[in-house]
Amino acid sequence: MPTAHHVGITVTDLERAVEFYTEVFDLSVVADFSVGGEAFEIGVDVPDATGNFAHLDADGIRVELVEYDPQGDPAHADRVHQPGAKHLGLAVENLDDFYRALPEQVETLSEPQTTESGTRICFVRDPEGNLIEVLET
Repeated sequence: MPTAHHVGITVTDLERAVEFYTEVFDLSVVADFSVGGEAFEIGVDVPDATGNFAHLDADGIRVELVEYDPQGDPAHADRVHQPGAKHLGLAVENLDDFYRALPEQVETLSEPQTTESGTRICFVRDPEGNLIEVLET
């Protein structure tokens, strides 16, 4: 049976994305590296591809941020309910405290809400527009 290795997010500006995830969510960088060459190009099916990677630790889940050269067209959905939409789920102890401490420039979809299942959630966007669901544990 396969085991989870990472959740990958393609970004246009790796440095900016790493800064966001390390500052807003306090994730730590556990690896950074670049990959290129024929096997990589074939593996990702992108001619002449190279990638710069940062792996971040989210309490045992590895978040992989990758900046490709050449860059493709943006592919993220604008709303969470659109088919093909993706989001990263991260848990915090106190959602209200987390929400109040967010830097002003971080886009949110709403203030924290309690769903009918009792789960407290809010969604934020990273600088690339990727959705992150923040849940209270």
